[in-house]
Amino acid sequence: MTDLTRIVADLRAEGNELYQLLLTLDPADWSRATTFKSWTVNDVVAHLYFGDYLGVTSHKDGQAFKRFMAEVQGSGLTLAEFTRQWLNQLSGKAMLERWRGFFLEMCDLFAASDPKLRLTWAGPDMGIQMFATARLMETWAHSWAIYDLLGTEYQQSDRIKHIATIGVKTYQWTFVNRGLTPPGPPPHIRLLAPSGEIWQWNTEQSDNHISGDAVEFCQVVTQVRNIADTTLKLAGEPAKQWMAIAQCFAGPAEAPPEPGLRVP
Repeated sequence: MTDLTRIVADLRAEGNELYQLLLTLDPADWSRATTFKSWTVNDVVAHLYFGDYLGVTSHKDGQAFKRFMAEVQGSGLTLAEFTRQWLNQLSGKAMLERWRGFFLEMCDLFAASDPKLRLTWAGPDMGIQMFATARLMETWAHSWAIYDLLGTEYQQSDRIKHIATIGVKTYQWTFVNRGLTPPGPPPHIRLLAPSGEIWQWNTEQSDNHISGDAVEFCQVVTQVRNIADTTLKLAGEPAKQWMAIAQCFAGPAEAPPEPGLRVP
């Protein structure tokens, strides 16, 4: 199994779990506001569809992707507002099935692709393996808003290692994206995986390290949780300053949620 095949398989599994959860919703649940920017459940699913649409469009026609992005950026609307208009206010079960069908199309397309393929993107071109990993990360991160709202347990698996790895690799970028100089070398990271396995990254340093639950680490780097709402143990300024602003996803700098805001 190639790395791309494995990532797409994990992406598909993550999407399948979210789909099964969404099938249980009552019609009224789709308009309930989550703690993520007060987006409704419908907004969250529409956003996932939007991201999948961008990936498939870029894969098929890079110029079409650029034209669509110019339309988005020139609209003067927030992303949520644009997405609602673009989808003609599609909602509920119809939104679910629109996302589901396109999600599966994306997974099939990516699984059959050359692992060396690069996709046209808003910034530099992105390798398809990295893009598939980013879709897994975003699907997982946005799912939390829905699970938290419903008070439903979100069973975790070692699929999140892809997300943890992105988090580790974006240490420098988190600071540079904010016009800041990294305060020191990347901290040593030691995490307990859902399976009980220990995952480690970077050189061991007694005065600069992060340890704890891998799920919580992934929640912090995806800005699903504030570091204050986790049990992660931090030592050293690089670790502390990073976890206060960590951001593993692309785009302008975003502030993590306020402490206590996204605690179910």
